[in-house]
Amino acid sequence: MTGCSDSDEQSEDDAERPNKHQKKRVKGGKHVSFPPDEQIVSGFAEHRDTDRAGESCITLTEVMVAYQQSCSRHQVQPAESILQQLQQGVCGGGSVGCLDLKGERLDHRSCEALEVVLKSLHFDFINLQAAQLEENGASSLLEMILYYESTTYLDISDNIRMGASAWRALARLIKQSVRLSRLDVRNVSMVDYPARSLSKALLTSRLTVLHLHNAQLSGVPLFSLVGAMRTNRALKELHLSNNLLNSYQDALQLGDLLRYNSTLHTLELSNNAVADAGLEELCDGLSRQTEGLKVLLLRNNQITERGMEHLAKALPVLKVLQVLDLGENLLGNEGILVIREPLMANGSLLQLGLAQTNVTCEGAVALAEFLAESRHLQKLDLRQNQVRLGGLMALSLALRINRSLARLDVDPTPLQEQDEFLAETQTRLQSEIAERCLANAARLGLEPSEA
Repeated sequence: MTGCSDSDEQSEDDAERPNKHQKKRVKGGKHVSFPPDEQIVSGFAEHRDTDRAGESCITLTEVMVAYQQSCSRHQVQPAESILQQLQQGVCGGGSVGCLDLKGERLDHRSCEALEVVLKSLHFDFINLQAAQLEENGASSLLEMILYYESTTYLDISDNIRMGASAWRALARLIKQSVRLSRLDVRNVSMVDYPARSLSKALLTSRLTVLHLHNAQLSGVPLFSLVGAMRTNRALKELHLSNNLLNSYQDALQLGDLLRYNSTLHTLELSNNAVADAGLEELCDGLSRQTEGLKVLLLRNNQITERGMEHLAKALPVLKVLQVLDLGENLLGNEGILVIREPLMANGSLLQLGLAQTNVTCEGAVALAEFLAESRHLQKLDLRQNQVRLGGLMALSLALRINRSLARLDVDPTPLQEQDEFLAETQTRLQSEIAERCLANAARLGLEPSEA
């Protein structure tokens, strides 16, 4: 990745200050003129909609021909996949569902040739994953996407050689676009300049969904991101799985995020190392939220039964959390026993994920006692646990009383079960559980797919 010096950052700041002159992007003899930033932000939606309204009668065939001519001018071979997508696409008022460029090799000239497509059509999703973008091409392409407001969802994952100017272009896109609502940046290092650039952009961004999986955000980069998120009032979903987030400084920052941000609805932290100490920080932040976070995903975070002691303190006072996933953590039966009564006192959880948490029949019986009292929980995931006859019997009995649980996921009867009677009994209990869950779903007006 191309680094960026302090002078690069100063240049960026200078370039973004409003001035009396229009900014221009020079491209092979053509000039795209940009108004000052404040006019870009306030006028883009109306201006671009007017442009597209005039072009709404354009056909995909015409766009395809224009793309081929543009490729000829830029001396590149038209991408066959793009031609096929334009040929097979459905165009309504200049809008197309997807422009999928995943895995295409997009050098600078190939990116420039795409301008006629981005100018003529608006896409719900532009997929640039693993497009081998380099600095000049990526910078040019991102400027076009901003200027023409080409998409609402952009994926630039797996592009590891974008360089400083491309990150500046991405920051401008994030700050100024009025249409871009989701951005995926997976498997790209976000240390140093990229992290600072992204964080600064988020201060005024309209993004509502941000995926930053495997972006090396532990430490200072996470500190920068959380600093921006404290005042961000647009982002609803933040996905940070596979970032080596630890139970010390990182968990402290995430706890602060939950203390100060009441806009975020989903926080995904799966496949990190938050651990028991980190969960304490998260629970402290959660317990202070009276509105905001509804979904917390903590799969595979080295959490044990000791971490459940912290969760037990937070559960009775949680106001808004509806989905909690603790799957793939070593909670064991002891952990379930710790949170059984606090779960009974909780009035917000609708879904609880406990897949692969080393639970056996003893833990299932404790959960059955909770279900017998629960009036809110709608989904419970117990797959990949050793829940056999005793646990299934307790769960089935609890569902004779429970009127809220619409889905209970348990593993099917193992084929290696030796005793035929036990196997048949387990199968019967699983059927009873499924039937009672379906009855609850119907009572609640939920479709099976929603449960």
